Amino acid sequence: MLSIIIPAYNEEEVLDEFHRRITGVLEGVGLPYELVFVNDGSCDGTLTLLENMSRQDERVVVIDLSRNFGKEIAVSAGIDFARGEAIVIIDADLQDPPELIPALVQQWRNGYDNIYARRISRDGESMLKKATSFLFYRFIRRMTQIDIPADTGDFRLLSRRAVDALRQLPERNRFMKGLYAWIGYPAIAVDYRRDPRYAGETKWNYWKLWNFALEGITSFTEVPLKLASYIGGLVAFMAFCYGAYIIVDTIVFGNDVAGYPSLIVTILFLGGIQLIFIGILGEYLGRAFSETKRRPLYFVNKIIKK
Repeated sequence: MLSIIIPAYNEEEVLDEFHRRITGVLEGVGLPYELVFVNDGSCDGTLTLLENMSRQDERVVVIDLSRNFGKEIAVSAGIDFARGEAIVIIDADLQDPPELIPALVQQWRNGYDNIYARRISRDGESMLKKATSFLFYRFIRRMTQIDIPADTGDFRLLSRRAVDALRQLPERNRFMKGLYAWIGYPAIAVDYRRDPRYAGETKWNYWKLWNFALEGITSFTEVPLKLASYIGGLVAFMAFCYGAYIIVDTIVFGNDVAGYPSLIVTILFLGGIQLIFIGILGEYLGRAFSETKRRPLYFVNKIIKK
């Protein structure tokens, strides 16, 4: 069986069209399937629509989370409940076309465990979002030892052994795109053009995207900590050299209380660097604190199926 995992948060405007399109595609794949919708604490009519959909279509399963936990956790919940020999993760907003699923299934039949959809274009998105996304993926690939594919999201097919491997990973701060790459197994890309949203508004503002980027960087690399050490050592060395210069200059030429501007600039520069690296340490410490509490990833309010 093929399991389709669909995280949904306030997607009432697109669910009917999504269901129509994806069932039409899956009927032609030739495999039994289930649609696992994960309602991530929606506050509109999403849950009501999913309940009606489940009554009308016995292949629809609804996992209603107790509150909004975020997309990464909603995807993890879907992975926990999916029963298929392969799973497909896809958003409900129809930016990722369901019509690509047969191509993903074909590569799975060819022996691949992780078939990820790679965007060759991102229609309907601003130039700023495209540019920041382009830079982020290339930046994180250079900073980590894990080969995280560029220009990919959650839209992919995973084999059962890849799913079982993901379920063994215990971290609470989850950057799923990194975890997909970390488990290894044969992987291949399938290129596609990403469409604009069918309806509704994106749930990802720039603040959420910034926090998402921090999550990815701090989850898969210690480079910022090493960078703090290197820069700290370099600045300390420069300060030592400058201090030695001041001592020699004072002994040879005396001191007429000059250099006030350079003193202020130096203090502000060093203070700024210290605050930046204290912030970096705080990010890592906060994640370590979150992990030590060992809280469950999510709670389920109810499971709806016919």
